Amino acid sequence: MTKPATPVESLTQDEAAAELARLAGEIAVHDRRYHGEDAPTISDAAYDALKLRNAAIEARFPELIRADSPSHRVGAAPSTAFAQVRHSVPMLSLDNVFSDEDVADFVASVRRFLSLSSDAGLVFTAEPKIDGLSMSLRYEKGRLVTAATRGDGETGENVTANILTIAEIPQRLPADAPDVVEVRGEVYMRRDDFLDLQKRMADTGQTFANPRNSAAGSLRQKNPEVTKSRPLKFFAYAWGETSEPLGTSQYDVVQRFGTWGFPVNDRMVRCASLEDMLRQYCAIEADRAELPYDIDGVVYKVDRLDLQERLGFRSRSPRWATAHKFPAEKATTVLTAIDIQVGRTGALTPVARLEPVTVGGVVVVNATLHNEDYIRGIGNSGQPIREGRDIRVGDTVIVQRAGDVIPQIIDILPEKRPADSVAYVFPDRCPACGSHAVREEGEAVRRCTGGLVCPAQAVERIRHFVSRNAFDIEGLGEKQIEFFFQTDKAALKVSSPADIFTLKRRQEMLPATLEGSLEKLENIEGFGAVSVKKLFDAIDARREVAFSRFLFALGIRHIGETNAKRLARHFLSFEALRRTAEAARIPEGKGDPGNAEWQEIVGVNGIGGIVAEALVDFFAEEHNREAVEALLDAGVTPLDEAPVAAVSSPVAGRTVVFTGSLEKMSRDEAKAMAERLGAKVAGSVSKKTDLVVAGPGAGSKLKQATDLGIEVIDEDQWFERVGRQSD
Repeated sequence: MTKPATPVESLTQDEAAAELARLAGEIAVHDRRYHGEDAPTISDAAYDALKLRNAAIEARFPELIRADSPSHRVGAAPSTAFAQVRHSVPMLSLDNVFSDEDVADFVASVRRFLSLSSDAGLVFTAEPKIDGLSMSLRYEKGRLVTAATRGDGETGENVTANILTIAEIPQRLPADAPDVVEVRGEVYMRRDDFLDLQKRMADTGQTFANPRNSAAGSLRQKNPEVTKSRPLKFFAYAWGETSEPLGTSQYDVVQRFGTWGFPVNDRMVRCASLEDMLRQYCAIEADRAELPYDIDGVVYKVDRLDLQERLGFRSRSPRWATAHKFPAEKATTVLTAIDIQVGRTGALTPVARLEPVTVGGVVVVNATLHNEDYIRGIGNSGQPIREGRDIRVGDTVIVQRAGDVIPQIIDILPEKRPADSVAYVFPDRCPACGSHAVREEGEAVRRCTGGLVCPAQAVERIRHFVSRNAFDIEGLGEKQIEFFFQTDKAALKVSSPADIFTLKRRQEMLPATLEGSLEKLENIEGFGAVSVKKLFDAIDARREVAFSRFLFALGIRHIGETNAKRLARHFLSFEALRRTAEAARIPEGKGDPGNAEWQEIVGVNGIGGIVAEALVDFFAEEHNREAVEALLDAGVTPLDEAPVAAVSSPVAGRTVVFTGSLEKMSRDEAKAMAERLGAKVAGSVSKKTDLVVAGPGAGSKLKQATDLGIEVIDEDQWFERVGRQSD
């Protein structure tokens, strides 16, 4: 039986780091087997679940994102069996979505980035997502010169000789084609051709798991004659480098490929609304079994190419496209219990215990229940979900493994509910310490108020404090922290972060007459003199620590590694941050600006009111100030942050505020542009502001800038200043 994974919302910092490391390794292996060896060992749904669990953990712990993160990687390294080809334009992958709501969010994100209103025209294309092998075909002067697989997105395998054997792919283009054009698409094998090939190869002992693997394996033959004997097909749907524009829309360019002799998918359509997109998805899904080729979803793309250019790319995927995957497998089983887990921040998370059931090839015994509203049948916006049906112990439930390795309960079978069932009452006391568990207004999560008196939180906070991206103290793992926290020996007790840095001194103060005593760490099983010395050396090595690490380690709500770095880059020293936070006054209402210190905090790029309030609240609590002082008194020194070197541009190093309605770009696009040019983008005007870009409707920020004598320019002047042409 597969060991149930911990729900993402219940992972500790250390657990999340370890899980991301495991996922990076496991996904890399599957990428190699799928893209490089054409021999996957898990289903597409299981692979998607791994990728989405990785993404969910990264979203909750952005400070833990690894350099080798699967979210930053496309495909797999090209095989050494073929010469390598570096793509002139990277071949990126697509983000996946799994529900109608996800598609709506995708459309909304496009509109938001482009500053388009909900009623402004916006057309997408929708087409089947072919389950094949991505291919880039480079033509020069109308002649096919290179064919390359996607590889890792930057470099692929040169399979030109094999591609020349596929009759569907033109070796010459007509005279109207550009001098240089890279036509991209998918090499695939029809299902009936695959079955025939399997029969022919049965006697050889070589078979493939599915048409996709068969197509990929056929294309990667060293002998082109073998490839020629395989019934490979091709669909064109994209392009890379071109020496001249191919058209103005995605749809028109693909249709142009058709006039050049490339096969293009006849199920590709334009959609003028979200409803059209979802209607096309349902139509393609309904016809899925009747299609002669394998598909695993529907791809949506913004149709206008000028909008695609504005939207641009993330690290591994375009903002203007997404893949709407078909649902994963589902199963039914009985909910036997609901347990409550307490996380590092005191969040009470319900976990369903299930009668074991196999879903998508994995035996499932646990499932996430998200929060108390989800159990009651209420969604995030207060609307009913599951038609208002609640979830009770004893219910027969529908379990789905979609969107995460951790399954979720998506509904119940009301006709199978026991007659004596009772509604589940979510606890208002912490199961770990008995403290009140409260739910703040506007939040879906109930939290324990016990703080450091709660054993669940105390241990987790210490784990977080010593974790890799915080103090990173080697030798203080989960078992060691549990031991130091649980022991009743004063010379060994670690119940707060400061106790870590007094541990060595307390041990050294023990009298020599206690030789052999269990108060001495070296006498404790699992430690020993050598490991104790290594532990103390590791602790001493962290008595000086980067300001951002120190701030992150404090475990302040909403201040992960990214926000800690933002604050450190702005304030440069911990003392400056502490003085400002202690002097800041949180506004009491909408019209209350707080004070100058509050404005400075919310003016830090990326730090809004929620984060600022958490920071100010932290330093307003006496026990938090005492904990910080105890750390400093124990010899811990947060090192000042070095100023960031400026980028060479007219606005590099200057603090810029955007206000009013921007007409030629969205606020997000404007901020991204300014940051690329080395500017600091602030959310409010202060004496430290250098430049204000004001659009129509600018109000208090414009007045404040005028009162302070700060330079104010409009949107066109901004484009002139940074040397970019406006639309």
